[in-house]
Amino acid sequence: MRRVVSVAPERLDKWLTGFAERHGSVEYDVTPTTLTASAEDGSTAVVDIPFAPLTDLTPEGVIKHVLAEHRLGVLLVRRGGYGAGVFVGAKLTDSKVGSRHVQGTTKAGGWSQQRYARRRDNQAREAFAAATEVAVRILAPARLDALVCGGDRRAVDTVLEDPRLKDLLGLVRPPFLGVPDPKQKVLEQAGADARAIRIAVTQEDSP
Repeated sequence: MRRVVSVAPERLDKWLTGFAERHGSVEYDVTPTTLTASAEDGSTAVVDIPFAPLTDLTPEGVIKHVLAEHRLGVLLVRRGGYGAGVFVGAKLTDSKVGSRHVQGTTKAGGWSQQRYARRRDNQAREAFAAATEVAVRILAPARLDALVCGGDRRAVDTVLEDPRLKDLLGLVRPPFLGVPDPKQKVLEQAGADARAIRIAVTQEDSP
């Protein structure tokens, strides 16, 4: 049986200790991108190292690495709103959220439907333009180590197409976050979700 769990960086050390307590003595294999814990009962836990590559290839090095105050950017874009934030460790140090009204779909037909669709497209373009300006102001100068995005993929892609954000493209990493229209609380939670460490746990099925 395989499952994926998410753990805050501050809890990784405790989680690994608990894994050993549940499954028996553990051997560790550490690479620049993963830590694999193999327990005596056959269970394994593969930790994806955030902000890779890891340089100290020891379990202690992993803990020190994940607890370092990396600079993480979060960009959330949907038709109805946007948010951008910079997290240094767990602390949100700079952010901006906003909203734009974009009309929903209509059942009207013919000329009215076409006019409505044009108006809706124009509103969406204005919303994405506003999101782009916020990303340029908040994220572009922030000297980020990584960028996590969320919301609507096409909307995010539209924002990141701006030449002023070209340096951010190589910093984008998973996960892509599913979020409602971004408000401040949504942005804060997205930061916590983006910082969380993914661990793939495999256990032998019980007979």
